[in-house]
Amino acid sequence: MPSMDRQSLATFVSPYKCRPWMTSSGAAAPSGGGKGVKGIIAGGITGGIEICITYPTEYVKTQLQLDEKGANKRYNGIADCVKKTVQQRGFFGLYRGLSVLLYGSIPKSAARFGAFEYLRVHAVDERGQLSNAGKLLCGLGAGVCEAILAVTPMETIKVKFINDQRSANPKFKGFAHGVGQIIKAEGIGGIYKGLTPTILKQGSNQAIRFFVMESLKDLYKGDDRNKQVPKLVVGAFGAIAGAASVFGNTPLDVVKTRMQGLEAAKYKNTADCALQILRNEGLGAFYKGTVPRLGRVCLDVAITFMIYDSFMDLFNKLWKD
Repeated sequence: MPSMDRQSLATFVSPYKCRPWMTSSGAAAPSGGGKGVKGIIAGGITGGIEICITYPTEYVKTQLQLDEKGANKRYNGIADCVKKTVQQRGFFGLYRGLSVLLYGSIPKSAARFGAFEYLRVHAVDERGQLSNAGKLLCGLGAGVCEAILAVTPMETIKVKFINDQRSANPKFKGFAHGVGQIIKAEGIGGIYKGLTPTILKQGSNQAIRFFVMESLKDLYKGDDRNKQVPKLVVGAFGAIAGAASVFGNTPLDVVKTRMQGLEAAKYKNTADCALQILRNEGLGAFYKGTVPRLGRVCLDVAITFMIYDSFMDLFNKLWKD
């Protein structure tokens, strides 16, 4: 094939220039695979570390949300829940059900960050920036992905395990035995209870968190897009993002928890669960566990983004796309 002379090269026009969509889709586009794989690995490592640090607050939050009014009420607030749990089961009673979340937290975080990084590659503009709508939609997609692949089965099993420990005669003898008993009694659908409210919760959660985080990072960087955000600042931004998500969707979290409990059969569907809570316990019941959830989520999101950013910085240095 004859080589092109200098004049031809000077006047050559790329076929993609007149077809700009080819730079964001098709064979000429970046696949997003490299970023997505980095996100999956960094997210998985982050999830395992984070859950070991924050689980006790998750345990207390779930116990308070499962606690009903009237004769069946067992706890008078956060301190009482912690005190009674430690008295009855020892300090490590606050870590009951940790294995369930540990098994689920790694794939959950991997799915979330992997999906966000993949979607981000296809949503950025020519300057590599996400619009406000892009931040929300990428976060929403990440939340929906983690809800379906990891969060729903993980959360259902976790709530059933914690609920089982509340009974006089617990029947689950470990993770494998408990999951086997749930599937034997309810089928595979038994670990997918509350899928709709979980998708709503996780989708809104991550849409809010990633929107706030990315917006705060953009604000910090100003006109210098290459400016590094210190990890402590990332942690502070994460805490703010976490607090925003708590106030935005705690009612969905309460409904989801009830739908995944051992008494979920008394609710016809998500809407019926919400109506029964409103009718029987009042509007305030939708914000049960807000304080322990606020503490857990702010710490959780701050730690998560700090660890994740650190691993992504490392991977970007050692692993070029």
